[in-house]
Amino acid sequence: MNVTQSDSNDDPQNQLSGLSRIVASRLFQMFILAMILIAAILVGLETYPSIESKYGGVISQLNEIILWMFAIEAALKMGQHGRHFYRYFQDPWNVFDFLIVVICFLPIDATYAAVLRLARVMRALRLLTAVPKLQVLVGALLRSIPSMGYIGLLLFLNFYVYAIIGVFLFRDNDPVHFQDLQISFLTLFRVVTLEDWTDVMYIQMYGSDVYPYDNISGIEPSPEGQPIVGALYFVSFVLMNTMIVLNLFIGVILNSMDEANAEKLDKEKKKRRVDGSSTDEELDLAIKQIDQLSRQLSDLRARMKASQ
Repeated sequence: MNVTQSDSNDDPQNQLSGLSRIVASRLFQMFILAMILIAAILVGLETYPSIESKYGGVISQLNEIILWMFAIEAALKMGQHGRHFYRYFQDPWNVFDFLIVVICFLPIDATYAAVLRLARVMRALRLLTAVPKLQVLVGALLRSIPSMGYIGLLLFLNFYVYAIIGVFLFRDNDPVHFQDLQISFLTLFRVVTLEDWTDVMYIQMYGSDVYPYDNISGIEPSPEGQPIVGALYFVSFVLMNTMIVLNLFIGVILNSMDEANAEKLDKEKKKRRVDGSSTDEELDLAIKQIDQLSRQLSDLRARMKASQ
């Protein structure tokens, strides 16, 4: 009986399940989260020359300890899969973590010290892998890229049309903001961000001589105020782009977040089903083994009676 118990303790399957419990435990996850936060603080402290010169050795040792903690974390996550350790790399977030650890371990000399510093900065981004809600948010942003591309195309066409119209209407009056197509694009980008866009509008409404400004273009303007045209041009552009098109981006991202949350819930349900089915299989196997032991004991009793 003792031999059987020791064999069960040495069972590799039990060891793998033990690693899985360790990796999935809240204490382990909180510890890794603390290491990530400390790594982010340390890389921020390295930006202060006074602190770096005074405590550079301590910061370097702490960075080394944290790096080994991350390496142990990756080893445990691989080890929980046993011989199928490659399943660790099926998760893109695990690949991201692994690459950061590998880059930090590379023997980089002073010539490529910037690469090592960049890798240390990237360790702060591991918060994305440690916080599930951030994973959902990043997944939603990546999922929304195709739809955002179409909205971006619509925005570009709108900018293009308004930029051409602006050059035709306001170039003579305001060569600083509407001298050519590329300058007109930059002006409209300023307008869509609502950064002093009313100043640009007033120049076109009242004329560059009535509403003075610094003429850095070197071109002598021909002042001409267009109150109605200028107001309609800028108000329609702001309403169409700032109030409508940019809000489409927000709508697409929110929709993608709903889809990402639904996908995460589906994965969790499937995982629970798999775990439940595996438990049922283990129970069936245990019942079969008990039946076999019962039959063996019955045969043994029958033989003992026959021998008597």
